[in-house]
Amino acid sequence: MKLVAATLNTGKLREFQRLLRDLPLEIIGLADIPGIRLPSETGTRYIDNAAGKARAAVGSLGLPAFGDDTGLEVDALGGRPGIRSARYASPDGNAEKNIARLLRELRDVPEPKRTARFRAWLVLVYPSGSGGWLEEAFEGVFEGAIAARPSGRGGFGYDPLFLSPAHGRTVAELTDDEKDAVSHRGHAARKMADFLRARLLSPH
Repeated sequence: MKLVAATLNTGKLREFQRLLRDLPLEIIGLADIPGIRLPSETGTRYIDNAAGKARAAVGSLGLPAFGDDTGLEVDALGGRPGIRSARYASPDGNAEKNIARLLRELRDVPEPKRTARFRAWLVLVYPSGSGGWLEEAFEGVFEGAIAARPSGRGGFGYDPLFLSPAHGRTVAELTDDEKDAVSHRGHAARKMADFLRARLLSPH
């Protein structure tokens, strides 16, 4: 059985494949499928953007799919960049530009006030058994803080800036297993995996 991760981001796909590796499913992405397009992230909530991606994948491929949307919420910035995280500094989603803008905005903010969190929503669209489709949503949150400068070569996006309190290092400095154990997508993916085992993969 195949499950589509409705993403063109190969880094996210590899992460989801790791997080869901214990399921008897083949997790496939969209980067290598010609003609697949995902809707623009124009929703006002993470869950709306995630659902739009999943629905688009189901509509194109006819396979169960899940979409995700993630934001970095910095307390000193009133929750920004939030839903605009991927394109905070430029429309092309350049991670280095996003990091540079965030550091500029936090340059006068002392360490104790640099608290932040990653928030992720996954929306699963799956067959109802009667010819239709159902949806289920899962949230994951990763509390941490913003470092004074980027560090580490792993991960992607804001990972070089986001400090994990449990490790005292940025997410980009963690091993894959360390990141998966504490990350926002890890929390949400485990909830989705439990749901899949109970609803779709268990014998009836």
